[in-house]
Amino acid sequence: MIQFERVSKRYPNGREALTNVGFFVGRGELVFITGRSGAGKSTLLKLIALLERPSRGTVSVNGHSIGGLHARHIPAFRRQIGMVFQDHKLLADRPVFDNVALPLVVAGAPLKEIDKRVRAALDQVGLLGKERMLPVELSVGEQQRVGIARAIVGKPPIIVADEPTGNLDPDLALEVMRLFKRFSEVGVTVLVATHDLHVVREFVSREITLSDGQLTDGSANPLPSLVASR
Repeated sequence: MIQFERVSKRYPNGREALTNVGFFVGRGELVFITGRSGAGKSTLLKLIALLERPSRGTVSVNGHSIGGLHARHIPAFRRQIGMVFQDHKLLADRPVFDNVALPLVVAGAPLKEIDKRVRAALDQVGLLGKERMLPVELSVGEQQRVGIARAIVGKPPIIVADEPTGNLDPDLALEVMRLFKRFSEVGVTVLVATHDLHVVREFVSREITLSDGQLTDGSANPLPSLVASR
């Protein structure tokens, strides 16, 4: 599903965020990307979503190398990836419905389909009935769930989440992670970057650990996962 082969990323300022990183993540896996702040977790997720391109090596999604993908094809590629951020990145002046609908509106989906999918996504995260509320009227945990609903509304096969529980208390953090676990159980591949070891310990999932941009021993899995496609 997702494969890194000797991937390095050097930014224009000379900082090398990743060095010779290699691993494989199979369909339907829930994988934690762990490491201290600055270890390279966010950069790794950005490479998957083509927010950044590798300086060396190959990043493949569904068996296709994406590093050389032409700019005009990137929007279509990103539709297969749901992205969740620590700070939600919600539109403050738009209601919940509009925030969740945004990826479908950009993709040009029919209005009837948008209404159906938005309500289904909100139902999955427990927010059905709050479509017309503004983000400021919601709790922090609810705002994060709106961000998750937006990520899944297009039914992507991959979800990448960058510190999605960083601003949440322990109970809310576990609630959010249970959502990700449920998505993986129906075949969605989920990668979660986090330094919250409390959350990691609560879930029996694979861990890929970075230190100064490199994998620590035991983190890589160069062979295809045995998780079955659903």
